Amino acid sequence: MTTAEHHPVRPTPSLISLRRARELFLRGHRLPDDVPEEVVAAWKRARFFGVRHTAPHVVRQSPRPADSALLAAALPVLERLAPTLGAEGTALVLTDERLRVLWAAGSAPDDATCRLDLSEQVVGPNSAALALRTRRRAEVHGPEHFLDLWQDVSAVSVPVLAPETGRTLGTVTVASGLCVECRPHPGASLAEAAAFAVEAELAARSRTAERALLDAYSRAVRDQGALEGQTPGTRGRAVVALDGRNRLVSEAAGRLLSGEALEVLERGALALLEGAGDKVPPPRSGASADSYRVRLPDGAGCFATVTAVPHLGSVVGVVAVLEPVARSAVTSFTSGTSGITSGITSGTSGTSGTSGTSAEPGAEAPDERDVATSPGPEVVALAGRSVPWRHAVGRARELARTSEPLLLVGERGSGKTALARELAANPLIVDAAMEGEVRPALDALTGGRPLLVRHAERLAQPDVAALNSLIDPHPGAPLLVTYTPGAPPGPCLQRLLDTLAARSVTLPALRERTEDIRELLTALAPSPAPGQPPLTWTLDALRALERHPWPGNVTELLHVVRALAEHRRTTGPVRRAELPDLVREGPAPRRLSPMEHAERAAILDALHRHGGNKARTAAALGIARATLYRKLRGYRD
Repeated sequence: MTTAEHHPVRPTPSLISLRRARELFLRGHRLPDDVPEEVVAAWKRARFFGVRHTAPHVVRQSPRPADSALLAAALPVLERLAPTLGAEGTALVLTDERLRVLWAAGSAPDDATCRLDLSEQVVGPNSAALALRTRRRAEVHGPEHFLDLWQDVSAVSVPVLAPETGRTLGTVTVASGLCVECRPHPGASLAEAAAFAVEAELAARSRTAERALLDAYSRAVRDQGALEGQTPGTRGRAVVALDGRNRLVSEAAGRLLSGEALEVLERGALALLEGAGDKVPPPRSGASADSYRVRLPDGAGCFATVTAVPHLGSVVGVVAVLEPVARSAVTSFTSGTSGITSGITSGTSGTSGTSGTSAEPGAEAPDERDVATSPGPEVVALAGRSVPWRHAVGRARELARTSEPLLLVGERGSGKTALARELAANPLIVDAAMEGEVRPALDALTGGRPLLVRHAERLAQPDVAALNSLIDPHPGAPLLVTYTPGAPPGPCLQRLLDTLAARSVTLPALRERTEDIRELLTALAPSPAPGQPPLTWTLDALRALERHPWPGNVTELLHVVRALAEHRRTTGPVRRAELPDLVREGPAPRRLSPMEHAERAAILDALHRHGGNKARTAAALGIARATLYRKLRGYRD
C-alpha cells in the first residue's frame, strides 16, 4: 500500500455515502441500510482486533523471513515489472502467506514499505488480506479501508498459488490513487500478470527441486554401493527417494519392500520432516543433515535410514537407504520416552521421560535417531490429510508435549482412543464402563505412568470424584481422557470437563473430512493374501462412500472394508452394488431448516441475477466457489 500524495478524485455519490457511513461507524452511530454487509463486517473485525484508524504510520508486527522461497522466485519477475509502473503514486507490493511485505517498489520508499504488515489484525481491511482469504482477485477502495491513512488509496491484489499443491503462498498488490469509478482497477492486469509470472517461476524452480531429489537419490545409490564394496553398475543397492509426489525406488528396494511397507516408509519419513517446516535440519559433526532410522512393518526384514534432501534453503524430500535387520543395531523402545510425530514413536531404551517428550538427537548414536513405525490400528486411525483432521491432530501433539491432563472429545469411532495411544508411551488403559477399575488405576498415575480413561461420559459418580480430587493437587499428572458428548453431564462430571477444557481437542467426525476417506480405505484394507491384488474401488463406489454420513465414523468404515475384504467372491475393483444397502443408497433426503430455506433462496436469486455463472455468484455472495458448490449439493441431498 502506498501513502504518497495522489491527484484529487471527484467523489461519486456512492463514495460520499460510504465515507459518511464510515464516520458514523467510527462514532458508534447506526449505519444506513445501503452499506454493503461485507464492508461493515470488515470494519467490525478491525475494531475487534484493536486497530487504530488514526494510526499515522504502520510498523512491522511480525519478523520478515530471512530466506523466502517465494521472494527468491518472485524477485526477478517483479524487478522486470517495476519500471512499468509509470504513474506517480503507484506501488507494486509482494506479501507472503502471513501478509508480511517481502518486497515493494513504486512511490512508497522501499525502506518504509518493507516494514509493513498487511494482516487485518494490524491494519484492518485491505485488498491483500481479502485476496488471501478468498483466493481470487480482490479490490478495496478508499473508505472501504479502516485506516485514515488509506482513504485516498485504491488497491487490487491477486493471490499467488503453489503450482503443485494449489496452496496460497502470498499476494501481489498494485496500489494507486483513488479510482472508484474505473472498475476493475487499472492495475488489475498488471497484478494478474505478475502473479502468473511468479507462479510460472515457482513451477520452474519446483522442477529443479525434483532434479535435486534425483541427484540425491543417485548419490545415495553410488555411496551405498561403494560402502558395500560393489562395482559401478551393480543393481544390488536398496535406495528410495520420496517427496510426497514422486517415488524413486531402486530395483533392490522394490524387491525388499511390499506396497504396504513402502506406504509406511513414505508416511513415516515425510512426517518426521514436518516438524522442521521448511527449514533444513541443522547438521551435526560428521553428518551433512539429521538422519532417522525408521523401522518398517514386521516381515519387511529391513530398516531404513532416512536423510533430508535440502534445496535452496528448504527440505524438498528424503532419501532412505534400506539395511537388513541383522546389520542394524536398533534400540527397542519402552514406555520411557515417546515422540509424537504423525503417529511415529521415538526414543531410547531405558530413558526416563513422559508422554510427548522426544529423544534428543544423538542421545544413542552420534549421527542417527532411531524411529519405530508400525502400521497398526493406531497409525491407520490417524490417516488423513484434510485441514480439520490435521489441525486437530497437530493441536493434540502440541498439548501432549507437556505432561499435563488432556481431554479428547469427539463422536464415537472418530479416533479418540487411537490418538490417545499415540500421544502417551505405554499408557494404562481403563474403560470407565468397567466398574471398579478407575480408582485402583489412579495409583499408577501418581507413580508417573500415563493413564488413559476411555468413555468419561460413563464414569460412575465415585470415580469422577476421585479424578477431581487427584487433579486438583496434581495438575501435571499424565492423564488422558476421552469423552463422547451426549446426555447432559452431571455437576461432578461437568466440573471435571471444565477443569480439562483448557487442554482439550475436538476431533472432527468422518462426514466433516470426507476427503480423507480414500486414504483411509487404503490404510484400513487388510494385507492381501500372497498372489492376490489389493482391494480397489470403482469411482461410483467411492462417491457413495463419500456421500454416506458415517454415524459410526472410522470404526464403521473399518467394519465395511473388513467385511468386503473377507466375504467378497469377485475380483476387480469393488462396485457400488457390493456396498451395504445404507451406504449404496445414500442418505435419505432431509427437511431444510428455515435458515437453510432462506439461504437457498438467496443463492438461487444470485444465480439468476448472474445468469447461472457460479464464479460470479460466489463473488457476489462473498463466499468461496467451493463453498457454493458444497451448499448446492447439500440442498439436493
